[in-house]
Amino acid sequence: MHNETVFIVDDDASVRDALSLLLSLNGYATSTFSCAEDFLGAIKPDWCGCVVADIRMPGLSGLELQKRLKASRPGLPVIVITAHGDVNAAREAFLSDAVDFIEKPFDGDQLVAAVKKALERVSGQVSRISGDSEAVRRLSAREHEVMGLMVRGLHNRRIAQELGISPRTVEVHKARVLAKLGVRNVIDLVRLVDHKTV
Repeated sequence: MHNETVFIVDDDASVRDALSLLLSLNGYATSTFSCAEDFLGAIKPDWCGCVVADIRMPGLSGLELQKRLKASRPGLPVIVITAHGDVNAAREAFLSDAVDFIEKPFDGDQLVAAVKKALERVSGQVSRISGDSEAVRRLSAREHEVMGLMVRGLHNRRIAQELGISPRTVEVHKARVLAKLGVRNVIDLVRLVDHKTV
């Protein structure tokens, strides 16, 4: 079993059920939503995993959802699925860092591979930056732990619970991590980590 959750956002109930079953059979926990607004209204700071979003939905489209997540939750990578794919939509998705752009109907193995790649991106962010010896030298062991949870999108209270320290201590460690790595905020930190994946 995997610790992360695959969040499926699609207005077609049969598609949601089929994707949830497919991913569950491959060991992934899933959570389904019928529209982008429901997902954005439910999202919690400690959610970790990836998003599978349809392009065409009532209200916000999958591409609009992807842009909002890129700005607010860069640690939740997005896989875009669509029955109405075109080059412009694919380009827009990849410019917003989509893990993959998959046209329906698609092979189940293709989606499972994309989910695996997305979750490797999440779990690999910290390990990749850890490979930078200069960054490792700058951070203490505790700061390194805090950074890993920051990149996953966890907020101070949840980081404090995970590490058994106070939220105030987390705030101090976060400030030191940002200062030592020369970034202004968590989003810049994620960009730094992503840059080191190239």
